[in-house]
Amino acid sequence: MDEMLDNIMMYWITNTGASSARRYWENSRDESHDLPVKIPSAFSRFPKDIGGPSHRWAKRRFKQIVLWNETQKGGHFAAFEQPALFVEEVRAGLLQQKTI
Repeated sequence: MDEMLDNIMMYWITNTGASSARRYWENSRDESHDLPVKIPSAFSRFPKDIGGPSHRWAKRRFKQIVLWNETQKGGHFAAFEQPALFVEEVRAGLLQQKTI
């Protein structure tokens, strides 16, 4: 409970709640959803996340997927909920050099 309150207070005190949600607002209006992404990309899907692309869809758009992993735990706030697992996933994505 203390960690959650700390996290919420960071947005409240700094008045950054609206700016942290800006990505979602802009993404809903983005017309480049289907343009190919040619840089190496890594994906970690957390089972309790909100939505997220399927592997089939991601392969059509992202031309160099270097890591695709579906974890056993975590959700939309994976870095907060499962920090060690989140760090492992980021490191694994950065270390991959071959495409799948």
